[in-house]
Amino acid sequence: MTRALVLQHIRCEPPGIFSDMLTTHGIAIETIELDEGGELPDWREVDLVLAMGGPMGAHDEAEHPWLAVEKRWIAAAVRAGVPYFGVCLGAQLLAASLGAPVHTGQIPEVGVLPVTVAAAGRDDPVLGVLGGEFPALQWHGDTFGIPAGAVRLAGSAAYPNQAFRFGNAAYAVQFHIEVTDHMLAEWGQVPAYRKSVQAVLGASGFEILAAEFAAARASMARSAALMFTGWLDQAVTPGKQPADGARL
Repeated sequence: MTRALVLQHIRCEPPGIFSDMLTTHGIAIETIELDEGGELPDWREVDLVLAMGGPMGAHDEAEHPWLAVEKRWIAAAVRAGVPYFGVCLGAQLLAASLGAPVHTGQIPEVGVLPVTVAAAGRDDPVLGVLGGEFPALQWHGDTFGIPAGAVRLAGSAAYPNQAFRFGNAAYAVQFHIEVTDHMLAEWGQVPAYRKSVQAVLGASGFEILAAEFAAARASMARSAALMFTGWLDQAVTPGKQPADGARL
C-alpha cells in the first residue's frame, strides 16, 4: 500500500480535506508531530510527503532545533524524487531546503483572498486545473523566493510567490484551501493565531475571517479536490525520475 507521511508542526493544522482524499485513493497515512518530539523515519521508506503549516518560521531553529533536521530531510527526499506537497510553513520549508530565501514580508496577508495562476501555472497538471484565479484562505507573514530550477506557479496581490513546483511532483503552496470548519474553529482557540488576525483585521478579526471562510468554503473545497487529485496523479505515477536527475 502507498504510504503518505504527514509532517505536522502543530496539532490543529492537519491535512484537513486532503486526508479524506488520501483515504479515498487507498493511501495509508502516518503522521509525525514534529513539534512534540516526533522523529522522522528514513525518507527512503516514504512514498509521499505532506508538510503542513505551523506558527513557527522556517528559520526558527533556536527555538525549534528539529527544524534544521527537517529541512535536511526534506532536501534529501525531494532531490531524490520523493513526491512532496507543502502548505504554508510546509511551502516555506521546501523553499528553504532548496536554498531559496524565506523571510518576513512587508505586511501580513490574512483573509480569504484571490490567488492568480501564473502563465506557467496554467499549463501545470496540478495548479492549471484551478483556472486563472481562485479564492484561498491566507494567514501568514513570511514569504519565500523561488528555488533555482523551480517553476513559479501562482501569486497574489501582496505576495507574488504563492506556489511553485520543483521537479515533477514537489509542490509548495502558501495558501490554505484544505481547511475544514473544525480546523478553523480550532485555530480561533489558539491565542497567537487569534492575536495575529486581530492585528490585521481588528478586534473582530477572527469573526470577519470566519464569515469570509463560510462564504467561500464550497469554492475552496472544490479547488482543493481538483488540485490535490492532480498532485496525486503526479505523485503515484510509477517510473518518475529524481528531481535533480540523480539515480535512486
